[in-house]
Amino acid sequence: MASFVDTCVEDLKKQVGDAKVVLGLSGGIDSTVAAVLLHKAIGKNLHCIFVDNGLLRMGERQEVIGFLEEHFDLNVKVVDAADEFLGKLHGVEDPEQKRKIIGYTFIDVFDREAKAIEGVEFLGQGTLYPDVIESESFKGPSAVIKSHHNVGGLPEKMNLKLVEPLRELFKDEVRRAAYELGMPDHIIWRHPFPGPGLSIRVIGEITEERLEILRLADRIVQNELLASDWYRKVWQGFAVLLPLKTVGVMGDDRTYEHVIALRVVDSIDAMTADWSRLPSELLARISNRIINEVKGVNRVVLDISSKPPSTIEWE
Repeated sequence: MASFVDTCVEDLKKQVGDAKVVLGLSGGIDSTVAAVLLHKAIGKNLHCIFVDNGLLRMGERQEVIGFLEEHFDLNVKVVDAADEFLGKLHGVEDPEQKRKIIGYTFIDVFDREAKAIEGVEFLGQGTLYPDVIESESFKGPSAVIKSHHNVGGLPEKMNLKLVEPLRELFKDEVRRAAYELGMPDHIIWRHPFPGPGLSIRVIGEITEERLEILRLADRIVQNELLASDWYRKVWQGFAVLLPLKTVGVMGDDRTYEHVIALRVVDSIDAMTADWSRLPSELLARISNRIINEVKGVNRVVLDISSKPPSTIEWE
């Protein structure tokens, strides 16, 4: 019986043929698996583009490109589009508008890059089944929960056709495919990261200052989960910057500073989730480090809501 990888590669060969494909490579498990599957099917006709939208986590660009250069023989181009994305997001607070702006800008960047590559016909994406059914009525009636940047954010008229090898898979199935492809554990078990990046974890207006606060806080969350061996035990863990300030005391001084929320959940396929019961000692260590090490934060709160009714991301 043919494996998933073998079957998928053969299907991709039939779908794409000799055409060239442009794929947005984020470094997450979804886009990485999609890229490797396409590479196995069409080789150097796959052109991967890593878009730095200014909404990445701390050091993510360097980590992703370093890993890809070391482990995979892929065509990868880095595009620094931070100013373009952040410029269009200036003053925008509504989460759906953020997603739409990022989706359209993402496609604009790809259109420009595709024009420089002769014969490009397809846009490759790592869209998963939960992305699809949360964004549209798919295979039956369902409520639209939120638009995803790689589903609901797409323009009605595109210059490129879509190829989505993971469109009918859940996250656990993508990880099994990654094992079959021989990927290392630190890529396979990397926590999901939303396509719109930190824009939907900075609640409200996006500024350089607020992005930097969140990056520093989130790095502490990631480091502490890894150091405590809880990273592999939970589905996803991250920090959220709230759009409010609270009173605090630092030394002898009164402060009025930002609030960070911790969101750590257990799940199997992201369709449902429950908040993770982390040890109180770990929560205390994360909170103390964020408050002491991240300038401008004086309070940390814990999100203890499940999905449904809440979603994993706050926006």
